[in-house]
Amino acid sequence: MLYYVYILKCADKSLYAGCTNNLEKRLQEHNKSKRGAHYTKIRRPVKLVYSESFRTLGKARKREAEIKNWNRKEKLALIKK
Repeated sequence: MLYYVYILKCADKSLYAGCTNNLEKRLQEHNKSKRGAHYTKIRRPVKLVYSESFRTLGKARKREAEIKNWNRKEKLALIKK
């Protein structure tokens, strides 16, 4: 199974980082479901702008934490690569 770290661009232009094992389903949850994160629920619609895949949940969570600690400029530089 693969795990994904992703960055979403919200309607208000803010960025949101998350982790999942089903990227397509999670994106739908962020945009349409009550199961999406509260942060994105109030900033819909959201658009997937970046993702990375990992073989273990531990590695994906570590990367997610790293990205969440970055400032906006660093996240935008990663998205542009």
